[in-house]
Amino acid sequence: MAAKTRAITASPHGGPVKLLLPFVLTAVMAATVTAAEPDEPAPEADSFSGEGDWGDDWGDDDSWGQEQPGGWTPLSGFVEAAAGSRWDRDENVGRYGTLLDLRWRAESGWENDWLTATAKGDLLLDGITNKLEVDIRDLSVAFSPLNSLDVRAGRQVLTWGTGDLLFLNDLFPKDWVSFFAGRDDEYLKAPSNSLRLTQYNSFINIDFAWTPEFTSDEFITGERFSYFSPLTGGITGGEPLPQVEDPESGFSNGEFALRLFRNVSGVEYALYGYYGYFKTPSQVTGPMQLTFAPMTSVGGSVRRTLGPGLFNVEASYYYSRDDEDGTDPTIANSQVRFLAGYEWEAARNFNVGLQYYLEHVVDYDELIANSPAPEFEPPENRHVITTRLTYRAMQEKLTWSLFSFWSPNDEDAYLRPVVTYRASDQWTSTLGLNLFAGKDNYTFLGQFEDNTNAYLRVRYNY
Repeated sequence: MAAKTRAITASPHGGPVKLLLPFVLTAVMAATVTAAEPDEPAPEADSFSGEGDWGDDWGDDDSWGQEQPGGWTPLSGFVEAAAGSRWDRDENVGRYGTLLDLRWRAESGWENDWLTATAKGDLLLDGITNKLEVDIRDLSVAFSPLNSLDVRAGRQVLTWGTGDLLFLNDLFPKDWVSFFAGRDDEYLKAPSNSLRLTQYNSFINIDFAWTPEFTSDEFITGERFSYFSPLTGGITGGEPLPQVEDPESGFSNGEFALRLFRNVSGVEYALYGYYGYFKTPSQVTGPMQLTFAPMTSVGGSVRRTLGPGLFNVEASYYYSRDDEDGTDPTIANSQVRFLAGYEWEAARNFNVGLQYYLEHVVDYDELIANSPAPEFEPPENRHVITTRLTYRAMQEKLTWSLFSFWSPNDEDAYLRPVVTYRASDQWTSTLGLNLFAGKDNYTFLGQFEDNTNAYLRVRYNY
C-alpha cells in the first residue's frame, strides 16, 4: 500500500471514529436535457452546470461518431491569477491566506475521421503550498469501433447524475480543497485514469467506466482548511496529519461504475451501480492511521420538464461491505440518500433552483451504541435544503449568483455568492465568498466556520 499523508474531516456518514466519511458537501448542477426519440442515442446530460464557463467537457464528447476534419486543433487556454483570504487568522492552520494561484492552461488535440486525441493541462504555481504543480485534466483518445459504441481511454473527467452540488450516484473524484478555496467550479471535478464505454441501442443505452487504480477525493487535510476532529474533540489543522493508506493495486481493487439510461417521450430515466470504496477515508486502522472502506452502491434517477422548469429526483443506497450490521465503530455505516429538485426561469434572465436532500444513516442505533463519542455523531436523518439564484445582466456580461446550503436539524449553513464580469472575449473577473455558519463546531458545515473566506480571480483567455 502506498501511504498518503492526508487528514480527514467530520462527515455525516458515521461516527467520529468512523472517521469521517466521505466528505460530501455534495453535488452537481441540473442541466437541461434534450429529449431524444427512443430509437436514437440519448445525449449525455451534464449533471453540473454551475456559475461560469467550465473549460472541461466533463468526460462528454458529443462529436463521437460524426465525421470530423483531420489535423491538429489550434492551441488555446488561459492565464489566471487568483487570491483569497479569511476574515481572521486561523490559529489552527496558522495563516490568513486560502488561495494564491498563478495558473496557465493549455489545450490542444488531433483528430482524423476515426480517432480524436485530446490534451488539456495546467501549470500551477500555488503560493499557499509553495509548490509548482502540473495538473493534467485530460490526456485521452476517443474512437468509435462501431456505429453504436463510443470508447474513451486515458486521463479524463467523468460525471453523471442529476443533482446540483449534491452528489448521490456520481462517485467520480471531487476536489473539495479547490471548491472551498474559490477556484473555478470546473476544478470541483477531479480527473481520473479511466476507460469509458458508451453503447447506444433502441432498448437502453449503457455507460460503463472502469478506473483500474482507486482515485480518492481531494479531501480536507488541515493544511489549508481546519476541521473538526472527534479524536481531539475540537477544531484542528496543521501538523501532524493522519496517515492515509490507499487500497492495494489490483484489478479487484479498482473502481467499476455503470449507468443504464434512456429518454422516453422527453423523460430521462437512469439506473446506476458502483463497486469500489468510499471516496474519503472512512475506516480507522490504527492510531492516526486511516484507509478507505469498501463500498457498493445502487441507485436511480428521473429527470423531465414539468411546468415552466426542469424537475429531477434521484436516490442511492451505499452498502458498506465490511460493516454490514453497523456495529463496527471504525468503519462507515451504510447510508440511503434521496434528492428532489426543480429549476426554472422565474423572470427574464433570472433562474431559480431548489433542492431537498436527505441523508439517512442505516443501523443508526448500532452506531450510537458502539460509538466512543455518540455526542458527536450526525443525526439519523440529515435534511438539507439548497437554493440557487442566478441573474444575468448587461447582455450576459455580468452574472450574479448565490448558492446556499442549509440544514435545519444540524442548524448550519454554507453560502456561495459569486459575481462574474466578462469585459471581453479575453478578459473575465470573478469575485466570490465562501461563508460558513453553524450552531455547533462538530456539524458537517459548522466545523468550517473559521474557514470563511473571500476570493478574486482574473482570467485572460487566448
